[in-house]
Amino acid sequence: MQAGKPILYSYFRSSCSWRVRIALALKNIDYEIVAINLIKDGGQQFSKEFQALNPMKQVPALKIDGITLSQSLAIIEYLEETRPTPRLLPQDPKKRAQVRMISDLLASGIQPLQNLSVLNQVGKENQLTWAQRVIAPGFNALEQILQSTAGKYCMGDEVSMADLCLVPQVANAERYKVDLSPYPTISRINKSLLALEAFQVSHPSRQPDTPPELRA
Repeated sequence: MQAGKPILYSYFRSSCSWRVRIALALKNIDYEIVAINLIKDGGQQFSKEFQALNPMKQVPALKIDGITLSQSLAIIEYLEETRPTPRLLPQDPKKRAQVRMISDLLASGIQPLQNLSVLNQVGKENQLTWAQRVIAPGFNALEQILQSTAGKYCMGDEVSMADLCLVPQVANAERYKVDLSPYPTISRINKSLLALEAFQVSHPSRQPDTPPELRA
């Protein structure tokens, strides 16, 4: 690994890791990936080595500028503050707050309720119905909010941190067979974002640790 190059500890299917991969791609930051398999060996995130990097035993973790950061939104905010081009938070304080609101709705209000650790607790036979039950209320709220904020993307016509949270969550919803027909705005924005190169190169189907059968 090159000295000074950021290192992202990532799992191909992790939506939180995907958010950070999109940010790194948009900001054209060259980085190395260390794959942490959340399934293999009982979960490599539980190893002593990884726990030393992130005591929460979750991906992503990013080594950058001499520090190690975890929590995807904190990582994205740090990248925004230290490498501000292209910007992922609007200059206008009201729009910036709305971007953070949408990001938090997705990253705190939906994703943690259907992540791997929770699904393991509810049991394999209940995972699909549980995930559908917790994603739908969040998408109902988000669809309503986007009526007043969206242009081409979540906040007007510029890609923002909110979009980095949206696309991975829609992928989760599709994976758990959530009916997306009640969410035309979410679906339209998601389609527009998936056409962008940064969202394609960071996609779970195109990662170093993507299993061959899931590769694009």
